[in-house]
Amino acid sequence: MKTVVICDGELASLDYLKKEIAESALVIAADGGARRAFEAGFTPDVIIGDMDSYKPSGNETAEIIRDPDQETNDLEKALIYAREKSVSEVVVFGATGKRLDHTLKNLSVLLQFNRQFRSICFIDRYSTIRVIQSPFIEELPVHTSLSLFPLSGTVEGITTRGLKYQLSNGTLKNGVQDGSSNETIQKRVEIVFKKGDLLLLVNHKTDDV
Repeated sequence: MKTVVICDGELASLDYLKKEIAESALVIAADGGARRAFEAGFTPDVIIGDMDSYKPSGNETAEIIRDPDQETNDLEKALIYAREKSVSEVVVFGATGKRLDHTLKNLSVLLQFNRQFRSICFIDRYSTIRVIQSPFIEELPVHTSLSLFPLSGTVEGITTRGLKYQLSNGTLKNGVQDGSSNETIQKRVEIVFKKGDLLLLVNHKTDDV
């Protein structure tokens, strides 16, 4: 089962939201993401969080789940709920943008839940963001812009194929070397690495996604 989670950050375009929601069996709003969903014209099936950003009116058709736990943020609460419903695929909107500390926390949550679903990604106006496993093999259009980021600080033993700037048993390390602003030169992209948590950002061709 595929699920869309809407958070309180910057959303992608309305058409992109419509596409993903149409393909999903469940739409979860994480607290203030409910307001974002309603503003975009969507009614979530579930609204979950500590309700510090969204105040239920009592007229919602969505199930309201108030969870005051301060050890988890609203995205974590939504993903725990999705996991309990045996969801296999998750697409998260609104996890980035606005406050940087919230974005960084949500990237940490992405890493935390990465192995708990068959697939999970963030989509914003600029990129599709996910943590990848080694080996990673996928076909992408030639000249696709992408970036690699060592999410846990260091990723070792990286070898890439199909990219303009290749790595051969290389290391990405925060503050030393990163893998930003690369580009595909072949349709088939291969990335293998030996150790670390690697974030892949596939950048959209325009900012109207």
